Amino acid sequence: MFHYLKFFHYYVTILIGGVCLLFAGDFIWLGFLLFIGIYVLGDAFLGDDLSEPDLANTSLLNALLYSALPISIALLLICMWLVTPYSWPFMESLSSTVGYDFVEAKAQTSWWQLVIAVVFTGFLLSGAATVVGHELVHRLRSKVAVCLGRWLMSLSFDANFSIEHVYHHHAKVATEEDPVTAPRGRNVYSHVARAIVGTNLSAWKIEKKRLARNHHSPLSFHNQYLRGWLMTLTALVIAFILASWQGVVFFTAIGISAKIILEIVNYMEHYGLVRDPKQPVKPKHSWNSNRKISCWAMFNLPRHSHHHAQGAVSFEKLKPMEDAPVMISGYISTIGIALIPPLWFKLMQPKLEHWDRHFANEQEREILKRQAQHQPRNFIQSLLY
Repeated sequence: MFHYLKFFHYYVTILIGGVCLLFAGDFIWLGFLLFIGIYVLGDAFLGDDLSEPDLANTSLLNALLYSALPISIALLLICMWLVTPYSWPFMESLSSTVGYDFVEAKAQTSWWQLVIAVVFTGFLLSGAATVVGHELVHRLRSKVAVCLGRWLMSLSFDANFSIEHVYHHHAKVATEEDPVTAPRGRNVYSHVARAIVGTNLSAWKIEKKRLARNHHSPLSFHNQYLRGWLMTLTALVIAFILASWQGVVFFTAIGISAKIILEIVNYMEHYGLVRDPKQPVKPKHSWNSNRKISCWAMFNLPRHSHHHAQGAVSFEKLKPMEDAPVMISGYISTIGIALIPPLWFKLMQPKLEHWDRHFANEQEREILKRQAQHQPRNFIQSLLY
């Protein structure tokens, strides 16, 4: 039973985070520090999860995944409360029941606490909406799963992840054609901007070709790319109804925060790895992590090497792939390191050298030699790379 329950723990984290956001004020930054502490220290001291349990209760697993949508909506409703100019009678009643003045706490929340709330909620939403959405859009045999996954991804302005990620990223990973595989020497800030533009252009091209094959106009309701943005627009309209323009701005900031976190994770998972496009994707073409807390919180997404080797395998069946190239640490820790490019480059250099010696084949070494001619020589150059 433990192997089912371990995947529920992130929802407990969201519950704690949601309560901190609801109580507002100093509870926001205290909750954020608690969140960071749990995942950084947990990954540092609890070690790896190398288990491969046989989880046969698919109904329970599906219920776990599908509950991500109402949980994400509830989290965002709390955020709308933080900025709404309207009176919500329910919150006044809740204040009387609990004995805590939520209305006054909201009024006393400062702008910098709201900025922290944006980042905090971006992380919480990434775990519930982005990670679960990623799992569901891979389930191509289930229209319900894909649709739900797109709605979850739309909360971070990325419903079209279901197009680009499944039909392009998995085919082109570790090649120069993949917009989310960062070449060596590129820093995370430059990469995030390039990846956001690149993945959207890629998704549009893929959908345009699909529509042409089916004799449909790109400017029609058949266009899944446009429908993806309509999903996000629907959420923005609801945010406006609940919290006026303040809600739209706050929702947008949270969604963009979650999208940026996704692209930082993509950067970490694929940085510096190369593959001959004519050769199949193997576990060596992604950075892997088996840290317990990261795997449990992200539905085994850190077991990324197996995920890319066999993209259709559901999260509970992903294997630890102990022989795959290993990421610096757990996911939250590695995000922090990636945000400091000089430190990131220093820590990744020996890992890349190890990959070159022990994983790269002849064709991949030739690709690396060619790429090395264009790599930036210092941090300033990396900003433009």
